[in-house]
Amino acid sequence: MIVSNFITEELIYQKNPQEITSILYEACLTNLEDSLEALKRKDYEHVNKKLQNVNDILHRLGAGINYEKGGIISDQLDAIYNYLADRLIQANFYKDEKVIHEVLNIITMIATAWNEAMSKNKDNTPIQVKKRHMAYEKSVLTELD
Repeated sequence: MIVSNFITEELIYQKNPQEITSILYEACLTNLEDSLEALKRKDYEHVNKKLQNVNDILHRLGAGINYEKGGIISDQLDAIYNYLADRLIQANFYKDEKVIHEVLNIITMIATAWNEAMSKNKDNTPIQVKKRHMAYEKSVLTELD
């Protein structure tokens, strides 16, 4: 599993959906940085793998968008994820460092904003609702294996 490098599976089950989203953003950033390092080494197989990982994570992030609560922002975030996924396909095909940096910068901005919003918004969700969300997130994360 991609996230297993950062935390254990047991610890993931204790995270709320917002924290898991933050972990997924960090995994995107790590994979993008790794792909840039591999590109400098001309290790194109590793670049391919890392960029595919980012695309998989973007797909999972898009699948987890709550359109009922998010409204127009959800649609815009979905469009951004789709744009980033398309750019990564181009970057991977052409091994384009500039495009990888573009995606890295955008995800960095989103992750920073997400983490700032999380720090300002304490989670008051009842424990039963959290357990249902965690079951969903568990299924999403285990599919990344």
